[in-house]
Amino acid sequence: MIFGNYADWTVQNIIVRILVATVLGGIIGLDRGMKHRGAGTKTITVVCLGATLVMLTEQYVQVNFPGLADMDRLAAQVISGVGFIGVGTIIISNHRVRGLTTAATLWASASVGLAVGIGFIDGGVLITAMMLIALHVLPFVERFATRYSHYCSVFIDLEKRQYLHEILQNLKEAGISIDSMEMSKPTIKDDGIAVQLVLHAKRAIQNAEVYEIIMKSDKVLSVDFL
Repeated sequence: MIFGNYADWTVQNIIVRILVATVLGGIIGLDRGMKHRGAGTKTITVVCLGATLVMLTEQYVQVNFPGLADMDRLAAQVISGVGFIGVGTIIISNHRVRGLTTAATLWASASVGLAVGIGFIDGGVLITAMMLIALHVLPFVERFATRYSHYCSVFIDLEKRQYLHEILQNLKEAGISIDSMEMSKPTIKDDGIAVQLVLHAKRAIQNAEVYEIIMKSDKVLSVDFL
């Protein structure tokens, strides 16, 4: 144990668990708050503390009412309940799904609270540290990988369905193949068509280059990269 054993039911351990949950939830929330995300310092700290209280209550029942406590039951309800809250942070805007990271952070923060609440402080601290690394470092890795990716996802609004062939032909002539294609209801003109394409090229492809190829057709109403 790096931070000692806090699993025993004592007043000192209870206070330490609550304080650690507050600090860890505050750190995660502060990180999200500085980026102006949906769930900030207050929300995530409260979620972490709530999960901690659940585990403290479970252990309290086990200590004071032996045989009545089910140490997995309330924890399972917290995981599913916070998942439900997280769904409320997910929205679709401009063909993009937003809020998934916020929802995942809420869920993970509740898990940290559960771990700290039962005395597994080492796990809570280490996971908090790894969460911060993932939230700060992985976006740079993802941007680097995307820069050299041979794939590109684009959403196109066209005036008419028949103009899609012209777009596909222009892409083919540029050496870009269609990995997948999905059609949906238009977002601009009722008689038009909306198409989502996943494109693949033999070399690294930039969005600006794809945009120029698609906009060769004057029948394109809008282009949005996903």
